[in-house]
Amino acid sequence: MKSVKFYREPELVNPCLVTAWPGVGNVALIAATYLKDKLKAEELAEIDPSSFFDLGGVFIKDNLVETPTFPEGKFYYWDSGGEGKDMIFFLAEAQPASGSYEYAGIVLDVAQKFGVKRVYTLAAALTEYHPDQPRVLGAASSPELLEELRKLKVVLAGDFYIAGLNGLLLGVAKERNIETVCLLGETVKYAAKMANPRGSQSVLSVLTKLLGVEIDMAELEEFAESTEKQIRQMGDEMKREFLQHFTKPIWEREQHEENG
Repeated sequence: MKSVKFYREPELVNPCLVTAWPGVGNVALIAATYLKDKLKAEELAEIDPSSFFDLGGVFIKDNLVETPTFPEGKFYYWDSGGEGKDMIFFLAEAQPASGSYEYAGIVLDVAQKFGVKRVYTLAAALTEYHPDQPRVLGAASSPELLEELRKLKVVLAGDFYIAGLNGLLLGVAKERNIETVCLLGETVKYAAKMANPRGSQSVLSVLTKLLGVEIDMAELEEFAESTEKQIRQMGDEMKREFLQHFTKPIWEREQHEENG
């Protein structure tokens, strides 16, 4: 694999792959990164990004020109020591500007090199209203996997579309007869550009059960509580603006009826 630089080649037992890219609410990336950090996963490899990203400029620091920097896409691994499922993580700073199908193929080439037979992707599911406790929607490559999700109270919503590499990787994996699961955490539309760790927390609570691991969620809960206030404030502000622009005081309505 010329486009991949390996740091090490560990012996892993029946590992699965967990992938995440930036996206709506950063639900996927927050969840996968938190899990990777809590398990203290180690660097495994990285993809050469130069063929997949177009750079539009360069950063200047203290008036000095810096060298061009591409978004990173790195693999990490966790060896359970026989106490659970070994894992490979692929976390990227951006989705490729071109060659997404090829990029997904490279991610899976690395996964298959270490014997991965199941891939998990994470994503966000947009909602109109901010949920107190975001639900987790799911999709999978077989009825048997859907049954696993159903037992964990994952919402099976029927027909929908998963955009970006979080979705594309599922299809490319299915072409290779690799099992796939996608977990999507609910995220309200009006705060889609804000970090949504509450949605990440919901996704992670399901993912850890599927993986058979336990982690401390305290830091993620603290993060979720702090952003929860901001999201609710944003929602309240939008309601106030709506009422100001699209409703009339009752005395104005009465005056309009009298004039009519």
